[in-house]
Amino acid sequence: MTFPERVTLVEVGPRDGLQNEPQPVSADTRIALVDRLAAAGLPVVEAGAFVSPRWVPQMADSDAVLTGITPRPGVRYPVLVPNTKGLDKALASGAREIAVFAAASETFSKKNINASIAESLERFAPVMEQARANGVAVRGYVSCVLGCPYEGAIAPEQVAWVAERLMELGCYEVSLGDTIGVGTPLKARRLVETVGARVPVEKLAAHFHDTYGQALANLVTVLDQGIATVDTAVAGLGGCPYAPGAAGNVATEDVLYMLDGMGIATGADLHAVAAIGRWISEQLDRPIASQAGKALVARACTA
Repeated sequence: MTFPERVTLVEVGPRDGLQNEPQPVSADTRIALVDRLAAAGLPVVEAGAFVSPRWVPQMADSDAVLTGITPRPGVRYPVLVPNTKGLDKALASGAREIAVFAAASETFSKKNINASIAESLERFAPVMEQARANGVAVRGYVSCVLGCPYEGAIAPEQVAWVAERLMELGCYEVSLGDTIGVGTPLKARRLVETVGARVPVEKLAAHFHDTYGQALANLVTVLDQGIATVDTAVAGLGGCPYAPGAAGNVATEDVLYMLDGMGIATGADLHAVAAIGRWISEQLDRPIASQAGKALVARACTA
């Protein structure tokens, strides 16, 4: 097996993680979370989403979060935007990187944003154009790449088409999301082989949920194929408000523990991230959804 010497972790807890909490989290707590994660050495921290508070109330006040954080040199703070209205708000708040969100499932796309896949991609064209004009980088997400809660299995060729179209529109990178966490290693391998035939593997990222405990195994598989960017969420925060039963994102602590053990550099401090996982779990009054996080916290308490 051949693995990258260094992996870039994209911390999505403050957005993709908190958006699935039953109650909104205060802007002050979200600001503190972003600042702590950046201080722990994570190079990319997704700070929020400029979406309708009617549909995702947990992401209200993302403007206050983006303007309230203390930017650290070398750290990027992308935000999710669905349309030009969201982009306008993001730009007014100082965003220098955004993300757009497409699906590989027609049914999921219609239920999520009330548009077909083709229609959603058409909507991104003016967003991309305006972002380019303002010197703002754009990252693309593709959801349901290994399965859909409504359609079941998704053909890798469908994922490849969506990813390729996002690159053509101007995304610098496309994150492949196993939104409901049904993927297994061989399926993940076939996915990257198929998508990688149309989009350079170095421009792909892995975004795996851990519903069936397969996320780390899937990550080892795709790292061996050349994937060197991985989306994670501190304390295993997350899920998906439009995917019933989906568990959280793969925990940043678990991925860090694995990568540290493999000798793969990330620049992040595992113990600092574990402490942040404990802190945000206490703020949310929920257990730590991370095996490494729980073990490290227990060790620290008995030391």
